[in-house]
Amino acid sequence: VSKLGSGHVYSDGEEPEEWDIDHINYIIHDIDIISSFRKLRILTFYEAPLTGRYPDLFDFPLLQELSITSCHNLKFDLDMLRGFPLLEDL
Repeated sequence: VSKLGSGHVYSDGEEPEEWDIDHINYIIHDIDIISSFRKLRILTFYEAPLTGRYPDLFDFPLLQELSITSCHNLKFDLDMLRGFPLLEDL
């Protein structure tokens, strides 16, 4: 999951940060569709314009590797790791 082109953002999560007024007319993409892929083993977030908490993105029972880089408005806490019982690399 990474940054989108100009004029596009992902849907807000729970408790989102306030967006700049320029984002009002952007096309919004549903990030929760990723939660449908229950057999993911590797998940990488790189400069993804995510804001808030996304509990559905942190429930993959087979995930072994999680990488989150430069996602400044993503709210994450260690309790969310419960959704990754097989996690080997964070």
